Amino acid sequence: MTPATPSPAAPLEVADEDSPASAKPDTLKGSESRSPGRLAWTRFKRDRTGVISAFVVIFFFVIGIAAPLIAKLYGKDPYTTYGMNTPGLLNEFNFPIKPNGGISSDFWFGIEPQLGRDVFTFLLYGIRNSLLIATAAALLTTLLGVVIGITAGYLGGKTDYLVGRVIDILLAFPQTLFFIAFWPVVMAIFVSDEENTPVWLIVTSLILVMTAFGWASIARLLRGEVLALREREFVEAAKVTGASPARIIFKELLPNLWTPILIQSTLLLPAYVTAEAGLAFVGVGLADPTPDWGVMIQNGAHFYQDDITFMLFPGLTMVIFVVAFNLLGDSVRDALDPKTKR
Repeated sequence: MTPATPSPAAPLEVADEDSPASAKPDTLKGSESRSPGRLAWTRFKRDRTGVISAFVVIFFFVIGIAAPLIAKLYGKDPYTTYGMNTPGLLNEFNFPIKPNGGISSDFWFGIEPQLGRDVFTFLLYGIRNSLLIATAAALLTTLLGVVIGITAGYLGGKTDYLVGRVIDILLAFPQTLFFIAFWPVVMAIFVSDEENTPVWLIVTSLILVMTAFGWASIARLLRGEVLALREREFVEAAKVTGASPARIIFKELLPNLWTPILIQSTLLLPAYVTAEAGLAFVGVGLADPTPDWGVMIQNGAHFYQDDITFMLFPGLTMVIFVVAFNLLGDSVRDALDPKTKR
């Protein structure tokens, strides 16, 4: 009796692990091979609120950068007193004759009372100056906070204790009151009473002062993150292999800190925009005739009872920018957080 042989019509096959038949679908393989950055970018593109907010923020930055070109094409500048130089624009009380702040085909956002400056170009240059100060302060604050926070968390000991106490003092310090009380004193050190304070000195002082008081929050956050990361296995393995502290910080710790750094930096810029405008409103920082968001709101506060238009344009644009940037920061946080589900 011969043993039964397999029928040739149904051959037995053993699937090899490396064969195409055992391969996973391309969609799964593609999702597994993507880097965390590409996954975050994909998640961000699915967030309509974040995408729209990003376009609004980019629009404001483009407007600020291209302000001189737009003003040249528009044919006016923020410093010329058109109301005083051109008859028929202001009445006997130095208010625009035309309604809605003097809005016309020649003056798109109207003209300013008293002097008759063009509101549209003043707003363009005000956006430019405010974003310049806020962006520079946010970048320096982030850089300083990252350096101090990572250094304190990695070294620990007395360095961490000293940095922690400085952070506690800065976070408890009334910054706005300090600005208002000591700003004239600081300016008097560099400029005498008979001289006008240069604009570059005011801008530089604002950036440095906001940086000096703003780095504490991000440094405190990163210090706590580093204290947890430095006890992880990959850091201990790097120390065993003889890696230098600089290599451990840049190769092991910093790549794991990009998410909180980006989130904190996106929160800093709108906060600095409103802080700088608030300081200009109370007379600390940039002052008339230098274009600035806070200067425009300060001037509009004197005339809004007669015409809300003078307060409308600077106030509305600032609200739109701050809200858009805050929404953008939320979208970036959600995109970088792998636990978030959309």
